[in-house]
Amino acid sequence: MTALYRLPTGACLIHHEDTWRETAPGQGFDALFQNPDPAEWLAAALASSRPSTPPDLTNYPFAAPLESQEVWAAGVTYYRSRVARMEEAEVAGGAIFYDKVYEAARPELFFKATAARSRGHRAGVRVRADSTWDVPEPELTLAINAQGRIIGATIGNDMSSRSIEGENPLYLPQAKVYRGSCAMGPALILGPPPGPEAAIRMEIYRAEALAFAGDTSVSQLKRGLNELAQWLYEENEFPNGAYLMTGAGVVPDSDFTLQTGDEIRISIEGLGTLINTVEW
Repeated sequence: MTALYRLPTGACLIHHEDTWRETAPGQGFDALFQNPDPAEWLAAALASSRPSTPPDLTNYPFAAPLESQEVWAAGVTYYRSRVARMEEAEVAGGAIFYDKVYEAARPELFFKATAARSRGHRAGVRVRADSTWDVPEPELTLAINAQGRIIGATIGNDMSSRSIEGENPLYLPQAKVYRGSCAMGPALILGPPPGPEAAIRMEIYRAEALAFAGDTSVSQLKRGLNELAQWLYEENEFPNGAYLMTGAGVVPDSDFTLQTGDEIRISIEGLGTLINTVEW
């Protein structure tokens, strides 16, 4: 397994075959996503890198594993997310739209974050001050290079203001895109994404007590991973590649909302655990 971590300094750290190495300048995430062949990039990056001390993988505050990549997201790809979105939009009369997109050939895709709005492992994520109902959404997140090829995966936390989106579906950008609304990490794992059997689990702790827990698996994803990647690149281009969050199959019930200080733990089998704390 090859894992790529981004240090707070911006440097790229490679964990490959039990060795740790820091890449040379110019051999980071942008170079990887621009290269048509990840194996070619890895060989060049290892050859020009220098040895590094292994970090504390549990507590080290890694930055999000990206440089210039855009972060996009797919919605209503799990049955549970379909139900949750219909619940939040029911008052505004928009529930039928989510039902339709769940069955449609074309998926819902939307822009989520830039690098500046993204947070890494052990960093703080935010809820909007003008929202009253906020949840995290645990998502298998695909790394797609400039040529549209899936080259790896990471864990994504799609922070969502359900009260804002529920007021009117046209408010989706405000509900989804704001500073600190996206977290990814702790690392980008190169290679095929986790298979259908991979478990996805989210836990939320409040004052050190478990306030919410939920599980699903990649098998519950209605759409294929390559299908979603192809739709993202349809009539679009990403010179530095992109990340695509593939939707949430675990969503807290309507009586739950995040509070300042809550700790969110998202685990995906084969990718590790992403931990973030809620900031107001």
